[in-house]
Amino acid sequence: MAAPVPATQFSISMRVSLDNVPGVLGRLTSAIGEAGGNIFAIEGFVAKGPTLEREIVVNCESVEHQSVITETVRAVSGVTLIECWDRTFRMHEGGKIETLPLCPVGDKDDLSMAYTPGVARVCLAIAADETKANDYTIRKNTVAIVSDGSAVLGLGDIGPKAAMPVMEGKALLFKEFAGVDAFPICIDVDSPEDIVETVVRLAPTFGGINLEDIAAPGAFYVEEELKKRLDIPVFHDDQHGTAVVTLAGLENALKLVGKEMDEISVVLSGVGAAGVAIAKILLGAGVTDLVGVDSKGAIFDGREGLNSSKQWFAENTNASGKQGVLSDVMAGADVFIGVSAPGVLTVDDVKAMASDPIVFAMANPDPEIRPEEVEGLVRIMATGRSDYPNQINNVLAFPGIFRGALDAGATDITEAMKLAAADAIAASVNDDELTEANIMPSVFDKSVSERVAAAVAAAWQA
Repeated sequence: MAAPVPATQFSISMRVSLDNVPGVLGRLTSAIGEAGGNIFAIEGFVAKGPTLEREIVVNCESVEHQSVITETVRAVSGVTLIECWDRTFRMHEGGKIETLPLCPVGDKDDLSMAYTPGVARVCLAIAADETKANDYTIRKNTVAIVSDGSAVLGLGDIGPKAAMPVMEGKALLFKEFAGVDAFPICIDVDSPEDIVETVVRLAPTFGGINLEDIAAPGAFYVEEELKKRLDIPVFHDDQHGTAVVTLAGLENALKLVGKEMDEISVVLSGVGAAGVAIAKILLGAGVTDLVGVDSKGAIFDGREGLNSSKQWFAENTNASGKQGVLSDVMAGADVFIGVSAPGVLTVDDVKAMASDPIVFAMANPDPEIRPEEVEGLVRIMATGRSDYPNQINNVLAFPGIFRGALDAGATDITEAMKLAAADAIAASVNDDELTEANIMPSVFDKSVSERVAAAVAAAWQA
C-alpha cells in the first residue's frame, strides 16, 4: 500500500513566537518540510519588534505525525511553540449545528402569538386537520437523521454517542446544500425492531427520515418496515445515496470509454447495505454482467450461509456462477466498484481487467487501492475521498433528493426518483468538461442539488 500523504483532516494550527532576526522563518519552514509536514497556511505579517507571533497551519499524515511536527517546531532555534491544536477537533467543539429562531420575541405581543395563548389557535387548527402541520410547523422542511451507530463508515459499531459527529455533519450538509433542516437522532437500541418502533413514534415531528450507519442486514428490515408504516419519505443514504452517485459516476465514465451499460462486466467488492443497493440500481440501469464479492469470496446461488439480502444478490447476479476470491473474478472486468475495505484490490487484479479499466475504490477513509498504485494502468479512477479527483460523494445526492421529495409532497422515494437523481448528477458535468479526472461535479456546486431536486420532484409527479 502506498505511504500516507499529508491531509487536511490531520492538520494542526500552531501559534509560534519567532525571533525577528534573519533566517528564523526559513529554518522553521524547512524543518517542517523535512519532517514531512505540508504548510497549508501562514498568517500574513509585517516583522516589527524583537519577536513576532504568528499562526501556521500544517497538514500532517496522521495523529502520530502531528506529534512529530510539533516536536520538530519546538527544536528550531529562535522559535517558541506557544500553542498547538488539532483543527478537526477544534471544528467539532460544541457541535456543528444549532437551532435559530425564525420570528422575534421582543415583547408581550410577540410572546402571546408565538406561545401562549395564541399558539392554542394553531394547535387546534392542526388537530382539526393534521395536514396543516406542514404549513404551520417545521415539519415539512425537517428531516430526522436516524442512526444506532452500529455501522459507521470506516469505523464500525461505535455506538450512538460516538456516531453523533457524523450525523451532525450530515445535518450541516442538508442545510448548506439544500436548505433542509435536519437533526441527528442517535438512539440506543438493542435490535432493528427497536429502531422501527422509535422512529414511528418520532415521525410526527418530521417530513422525512434519513437512515444512516445502521448495520446490515438489519438496515434492510428497518427501511422496509418504516416504508410500510410511515407516509413520509424514508431513505437509507448508505444504501441509496451511495448507489445514486455511483451510477452517476459510471454513466459519465462509460461515455469516455465508449462502452454501454448492457455490455460491461462489473465486479463489486462489498455486499452489505451499500453493495446491494448499488447492484439493484445498476441492474435497473441496464447492467447484465455483475459479480459481487464479500470477505468469503464471490456470491453465487448455492453458496452456504447467505443472509436474505445476499441470497437475493446471488439469485439476481453472477449468472455464470463464478466462484473464488476477488482476484479469481477480476479477469476481463470492465469496472471495479469497491464499498468494502482498504487494500483488497491489488495491482495485478487491475492489470487483469479489460481495456480502459474503470476503478471506483470507495472505501473510506482508505480505498481498496490507492490511485498512486495504479497510475497509468486505469483509464478512470474514482474514490470516496476529497483529496483525489473524481470523488464519489453522497452529498451530491441526498440533499437534493430530500429537497425534491419534500417540495413534491412525496410519501416515498421510488426507484424512478433515484434513477432521475443519478441522471441529474451525471448531466451536471457538461460534455466539454468531461475528462478522465472530471467525471463528477464538484460537491460544492450547489446547483447540483437544485437539478437533483427538480428531477426527483418531476419523477414523483410523473
